[in-house]
Amino acid sequence: MHDHDHDDHEHDHGHGHSHLEPIEARVKALESILVEKGYVEPAAIDALIDTYETEVGPRNGARVVARAWTDPAFRDALAADATAGIASMGFVGRQGEHMVAVFNTPDEHHLVVCTLCSCYPWPVLGLPPTWYKSAPYRARAVMDPRGVLAEFGVTLPETTAIRVWDSTAEVRYLVVPMRPEGTDGLDVEGLSDLVTRDSMIGTGLARAPGAARGEGAR
Repeated sequence: MHDHDHDDHEHDHGHGHSHLEPIEARVKALESILVEKGYVEPAAIDALIDTYETEVGPRNGARVVARAWTDPAFRDALAADATAGIASMGFVGRQGEHMVAVFNTPDEHHLVVCTLCSCYPWPVLGLPPTWYKSAPYRARAVMDPRGVLAEFGVTLPETTAIRVWDSTAEVRYLVVPMRPEGTDGLDVEGLSDLVTRDSMIGTGLARAPGAARGEGAR
């Protein structure tokens, strides 16, 4: 477990509106007014947020992973300095200043959590999912990571060690999942389609070629 001080975070520390940043509170208030007046449907907002959480946002990280799968020199650079490696692809910004890439292998699987709040690498993964910020996930990912993975539909061999990383204001993590078998003929774009948000958090695996799109259990 990687321990750091969480006291200097600049973002959402919980689920209540009292913990929102001023701009987030204003957005939430505006959303409530628009819904109340019937200008927007809550379901439409939820669908839009889900799209940015699972599709649009994580596309940056998926491209990083796909390049690491196909470019040994980039993989080495990413392992040595993930912040610089990711920035070389143009993915920079707030919450992505101090990145570390961890690489899954048959012997070791990595899982990322923020035990005290919701530190998350926005430039490569987009918006954090609700479950990532929930108290049950933050606690159980540390105490029972294998059980948590099973709930997401990931069952690993007992011989595979699970390493849990604590994301903080000082450092955030990107999991590089293992490349699926049967993908030798795919280019970087095709490979990036196999990389899910969950696989870059560690609660999922990269999709097999031809598998339906979607994320793990919540």
